Amino acid sequence: MATASSDLVSLPLAELELFARDLELIPIPTVQVVRDGSGFDFLAVNRAYRLAGLGVIADRSPMLALLGSRIDAFLRSTDVRSDFDWSIGQVIDSRYYRVTLARPSPTLRDRCQIAFIDLTAQVHTERSLRREMTTDSLTGLPNREGFSDMIEAVQADRGRHAVLVIDIDRFGRLNACLGGLAGDELLITVARRIKGVLRARDALARIGGDEFGILMAVDDDADEASRLAERIQRALSAPFRLSDYEIGVECSIGIAHGDDAVEDVEELIRNAQFAVKRAKTGRHVENYQTQAFTLARQQFAMETALRRAIEERQLRLAFQPICDLASGAIVSFEALARWRDSSGVEHQPSDFIPVAEESGLIVPLGRWAMDEAARTLRWWDDACGGHCGMRVAVNLSAIQMQRDDIAPVVEAALIRHDLAGDRFNLELTESAIVSDPDRIAGIMHALKALGTSLAMDDFGTGYSNLAYLQKLPIDILKIDRSFVSGMLADRDKIAIVRAILSLAQALGMRTTAEGVESNELAQTLAALGCTYGQGYLYARPLEAEDALSMIVAARAAATASSAN
Repeated sequence: MATASSDLVSLPLAELELFARDLELIPIPTVQVVRDGSGFDFLAVNRAYRLAGLGVIADRSPMLALLGSRIDAFLRSTDVRSDFDWSIGQVIDSRYYRVTLARPSPTLRDRCQIAFIDLTAQVHTERSLRREMTTDSLTGLPNREGFSDMIEAVQADRGRHAVLVIDIDRFGRLNACLGGLAGDELLITVARRIKGVLRARDALARIGGDEFGILMAVDDDADEASRLAERIQRALSAPFRLSDYEIGVECSIGIAHGDDAVEDVEELIRNAQFAVKRAKTGRHVENYQTQAFTLARQQFAMETALRRAIEERQLRLAFQPICDLASGAIVSFEALARWRDSSGVEHQPSDFIPVAEESGLIVPLGRWAMDEAARTLRWWDDACGGHCGMRVAVNLSAIQMQRDDIAPVVEAALIRHDLAGDRFNLELTESAIVSDPDRIAGIMHALKALGTSLAMDDFGTGYSNLAYLQKLPIDILKIDRSFVSGMLADRDKIAIVRAILSLAQALGMRTTAEGVESNELAQTLAALGCTYGQGYLYARPLEAEDALSMIVAARAAATASSAN
C-alpha cells in the first residue's frame, strides 16, 4: 500500500491502520485516493483491488491514468457521490465496471473512495443474447431487429444511406412445391449471391420470410442504389439448382433513401417495403415516392371511413332511368352507390369503389346495396298502390362474385321485401366472368333460377370471349359509353356498335346503350336495333324520392294516353 507524502503526515498511524483494515473487509475492488500537490496517491487498497490488476502503485496505475481527470473533477465539485460505467482493455479482453466515486467524509475534500463492480460477465452474456436475438438462425445474417440497429447506428453518425428491400417472387409457391428444406437452401443461396455483389461497406440482412434488406452508404451519386438493384437482379437471374430442378428466381426491389426528413428507422424500412409492393406491379425496381405513399395513406384513410360508413349506414343509392329507345318509356332504374361522409363531403364512386374492392369492403357494401335496392323497390310499389312497373339493376363486382355467396344474398333480399326475382336485373362485368368462368357460370345459373335477368356490363372493354356469350345465361349486353359517346361523328364507333347489336340479336339478347345524351343519338341507336338507352338525355342519377316522382308522372301520362 502506498501513502501520500504530504497529506498523510498529520494522520495518526493508528487511524491509518484501522482504515486499511476496514477497507479489506469490502469484497469488491476498492481503493482510497488522495490528491496532493503533484497528483494522486493511494491511501489504501483492498485485496480485491490488488487482484483486479488495476495497479497498486499510483504512478503506474492504468486506472489513474484513465480516470484521473474524472476523479479530479469529482474532488473539485460539491458532489458526495458519482456513478458511471467504465471499460478497460482491448475489444477481445475488455473488462467492464460500474465505478462509484464517494467521499469518505464530507470534511475530507481531497480524498475519495473508488469502488469497482465487475460487470464483464454480465455484459458478455447480454451481448451474446443480443446477437442471438438480432441474428437470423438460417442464414447467419442480421434479422429485422439487427437491421434496424444497423440503420440506427448510421443515422446517429448522420451518414448518407439508402435501404433496399428485396422480395423473392413466387417463393411461397416454390416452398410449397419443393418443400421447406429446398426453400431454406434457396434462401441461403440467394443470400450468398446478393452478398457477392455488395461492396465491403454495405450490409445485408434477412428481414422476413423471403425478404432481404440492404443498408448501403451513399456517396454523391443518387443512382448508386438503382445500379446495385440491377446488379442483384443479374446475380439472381442464373438458375438455381435445387434437388432435381433448375429454378429461375425473379425478385422485386424497393429503394428508400435516408434523409433528415425520415429519422425513424421503421419508417425508412416501411418506405422501402411500400416501394417493393409497387415494384411487383411489373417494374421490378421502384424508388420510394412520397406522393405515392401519400396517396396510399389517403386510400387507407378512405378505407377506414368507408368501413364506418357501411356500419353506420351512411351510404345511399341513386337511381338512373333506363328507357325503351323505341317508345321512350322508363323500363327500369340502375342503382348506383353514393356516399356523403359525416363532414358533408360527397365522394365519387370512382374513388371509393376501387378502395372497397381492394380492401374486401365490396362484400358488405354489395350486400347493403342489394337489400337497399329491394327495399326501395318495395317502397315504390307501396307508394303506387301495387306493382310500379319498374325493375332495378344492381351491379355485382368481380371481387364480390369471388368472395361472397351471391345467390343466397339476392334470394334473402327478395324474400325480406316480398319481391319476385324478375324485379332484379343483375349486372356483371366481363372481368368477373373471365376470373373463374366455370364457377361464375354456376352462380349465374343459380341467379337465373331465382327469376332475375343478367346483363354483361361495359361490353367490349374487357376480355370478351364469344364462347362465354353462347354458354352463359346472359339476357342483356350493355354497350359501353366509350363506343356510344361521339358515335355519330365516328364511323369506326358506328361499325363497332352495329357489330355488337348484330351479335346480340343473333344470340337472342337485348341491348342497352350507355351514355345517350341526345335525341339524335337515341334515334340512331333505335334505328340500328338497340333495345334500351341510358344517359343524361333521360336523367342524371336521382334520389329515390325523385325517381318515384318520375315513375308516378310516367304512370299518369300513360293512363292519360290510354284514356284518349
